[in-house]
Amino acid sequence: MTSHTLNELIAEGVRGRYILVRSDLNVPLDGSTVTDDGRIKASLPVLKKLSDAGARVLVTAHLGRPKGAPEEKYSLKPAAARLAELADFNVQLAADTVGGSAKELAAALQDGEILILENVRFDARETSKDDAERGAFADELVALTGDNGAFVDDAFGAVHRKHASVYDVATRLPSYLGDLVHTEVEVLRKLTADTQRPYVVVLGGSKVSDKLAVIDNLLGKADTILVGGGMLFTFLAAEGHKVAGSLLEEDQIPVVQDYLKRAADAGTSFVIPTDVVVASRFAADAEHEVVRADAIEESSFGASGIGLDIGPESASAFAAQIEGAKTVFWNGPMGVFEFEAFSSGTRAIAQALTDTVAFTVVGGGDSAAAVRTLGFEDSQFGHISTGGGASLEYLEGKELPGLSVLDR
Repeated sequence: MTSHTLNELIAEGVRGRYILVRSDLNVPLDGSTVTDDGRIKASLPVLKKLSDAGARVLVTAHLGRPKGAPEEKYSLKPAAARLAELADFNVQLAADTVGGSAKELAAALQDGEILILENVRFDARETSKDDAERGAFADELVALTGDNGAFVDDAFGAVHRKHASVYDVATRLPSYLGDLVHTEVEVLRKLTADTQRPYVVVLGGSKVSDKLAVIDNLLGKADTILVGGGMLFTFLAAEGHKVAGSLLEEDQIPVVQDYLKRAADAGTSFVIPTDVVVASRFAADAEHEVVRADAIEESSFGASGIGLDIGPESASAFAAQIEGAKTVFWNGPMGVFEFEAFSSGTRAIAQALTDTVAFTVVGGGDSAAAVRTLGFEDSQFGHISTGGGASLEYLEGKELPGLSVLDR
């Protein structure tokens, strides 16, 4: 990538200039309370750099999936309030994105101040498939920057989207790579080129269908793929085992069987759990027991039992694989970590990553939320990605629109 960087922009001079920054403030909420401010904290350094340099910063971001119109539950108010608490510069929030509030507050912005525009997805044109519609919205965003504006993309969690605030504005303004995006790309390069081996990939989460393209692209690149989470039951079924009432994607069984056959020839080993924690129902207080992975229906709960975590034997085996690695990428929890009774597998993986001397990457999304929920600090890992979906698409070998448009 030969994109221009934030440091180059600052060296050119930004005092008094309007700089449009695409940040990632898409944080989980409990009502109006931010439950994980990791992405907000990750957005701070670029905003501080620009503020310290005297820029007048306009921030675009999204939260959730509103349907192209304002919805209070998707307002950026909680995220903006948390950003203001963490920042040592002035932060304001406009009541709209490109309307009267945004225009008035932008015009009054002083050097070093930050104005967050309301959720860009409140405007249906942001995510439109029509180039002209997205372009029209981008034009209105760009107009807020005046005659000497610039664009900085610092939202790695959105670079895989061809959206107006990510893609189209970059075609209309001098565009620069934010520090966060630059770091994410450099980290992901270490997972796809000149990777230090042994290279262990830990994949979890609910659905194997979400990870198929990643698995396909990692065959021959990763030495070992550890399989946990809900997706493990499709792997067990592919090996001919019954999984009772556990999550199963039957239509993906032939695909998984093909991967298992191809893996050996590609030089990649799959490690599938040998024991699982089976529960009577999906609930925090459900009765549960550890059974062999090939005997799930022999649990006390019979054919109605539900696998909700990897077992202790599997967790130890996974940890041993991680201990012997030089590079580890983890995406997806091992079980229903939100329930204490079914968090042990995920906790074991997180602990193993903190204990190893390998270069470790936690692939955003649920994995990042899990390590924080379980009491781990970001600093205990080599890198925690801010973009789960973007990370996966990068590892799938896909072109990310938000990055491609920044190339020079």
